Amino acid sequence: MSVDLDNTPTFRRFVESQIQEALDDTRVVLVVGPRQAGKTTLVRQFVSDERPYLSLDDIATCARARSDPVAFIRGLDRVVIDEIQRAPELMMAIKQSVDLDTRPGRFLLTGSANVMALPTVGDSLAGRIEIVTLLPLAQAEITAAPGRFIERVFAGEPAQLQGVPVFGDPLVQLVLRGGYPEALRRTSERRRALWHRDYLALVLDRDARDIAALEQMAKLPALMQMLGEQAGQLVNANASAVALGLSIPTVQKYITVLERLLLLQQVRPWFSNRLSRLIKSPKLHMLDSGLLATLRGATATRIAEDRTHLGPLLESFVFAEVLKSLTWSDVRAHVSHFRTKDQDEVDLVLEDMRGRIVGIEVKSAATLRPKDFSGLRKLEEAAGGKFVQGILLHDHDRVTPYSEKIRAAPVSLLWQM
Repeated sequence: MSVDLDNTPTFRRFVESQIQEALDDTRVVLVVGPRQAGKTTLVRQFVSDERPYLSLDDIATCARARSDPVAFIRGLDRVVIDEIQRAPELMMAIKQSVDLDTRPGRFLLTGSANVMALPTVGDSLAGRIEIVTLLPLAQAEITAAPGRFIERVFAGEPAQLQGVPVFGDPLVQLVLRGGYPEALRRTSERRRALWHRDYLALVLDRDARDIAALEQMAKLPALMQMLGEQAGQLVNANASAVALGLSIPTVQKYITVLERLLLLQQVRPWFSNRLSRLIKSPKLHMLDSGLLATLRGATATRIAEDRTHLGPLLESFVFAEVLKSLTWSDVRAHVSHFRTKDQDEVDLVLEDMRGRIVGIEVKSAATLRPKDFSGLRKLEEAAGGKFVQGILLHDHDRVTPYSEKIRAAPVSLLWQM
C-alpha cells in the first residue's frame, strides 16, 4: 500500500484479528499500548448498538466511574471502555460482573498504561482476561507488508528481501518519524518535534499521576531526557540519581513508571552457563524512535553532519519494530541482550519457548568489518545447537553472507522478509 502521509490513512492493524478471537471466547479483553498508538481507532471497530463506547477521558464519565464503580458497571451488558487506567477501581467491579455473567466478549477495555501491574489489579482478573498489546505503527503495517519476519527467522529461512530495500536518507527519515499515527501526519521535522514534546508533557503529567503517587513529579521530564541519552546503553540509575538529586531506589521506581506508560523498556541480559564472563545489567530502549529523536534533538541535518547521531536511534527503531512484530506473531519469544566483559555484544537476542535463539545486531554504518560480527559469533558459540541464525542489520541495500548461520542485511529486512 502506498501511504500519503499528508492525509489521514487508515492502516490495518495486525492485532485486530487477535482482538476478535479473544472476544469470541474470553470475558474481558484489554488492549494496552501507549497513548496515541491507535487503540481508540482500533476498538471503535467493535462498537455497535449492543456494545456501546465509553471513554474515561471524559471528565463526567470518569468521575461517575471512580465514585461508584459497582453502580457504573452494574448496568452494562457488553461495552467498550477506553482508558481504563483512569479508573482502575473499575477492575474489581468488572471481575464481579463477569463472575456472575460468564459470557465471552462482555468487556473490551483499553489502557494507556500497564494497569495489570498495579497493586490489587493484576490478580483480580486472572483467568478471565486476555491482554493484547498495540504499539505505535510498525513499518509492516504502514506498507501493508505480510509482517512475518519473526516466523521466518525462527524457521531458519535465510535473509532475503522482498521488495526494494530502504537505506540511506529514506531510512533516516523512517527512523526520525517513528510510528505514532499523529506524528506521521506531520511532514516537517519541526512539526513532528512539537507534537512529540506536547505528547510527552501530557503523558508525564496526566497519565503518570493516574498510575503512581510520585513525590517529585516535576523531575520526571528531566529524568526522561536523561534516559533518552542512555538509549541503547546499559541502564545507569546512579548517574541519573546524582544529576537529579534523587536516591537510586527513587530513580528505579520512576523508570518502572515510565515502563508502565510504555514509553521505554529495560531489556534484561541473556546468559548461558557456557560463558561466565557476561554483563548482567539491563539495557534501555525507547519504544518509539521518533520520540527519541526529539528527546535527543536529532534531525536529518545533524545526522548528515555526524552519523554517530543515528546509531542509538536506529537501534531503538529496530528494537521497536521487533517488539511490534512479536505482538502479532504466532511465535512466542522474549527479547534480551547479550554482552560479554570483553565488549562482544548482540543488541537483541530472541528466545522462543523451545529455547531456540535468533540474534540481531544493529549497525548504522554501510561498511562492515569482521569484528562487527564478533558478538553474533560469541552468541552462536554460547547457544550451541539452539542457535537458529544471526542477522546484522545495517544501512545497506543487499544481503551479505558471513558464515553458514550469520548474515548482514538491510534494516528493511524487518518488514520486507
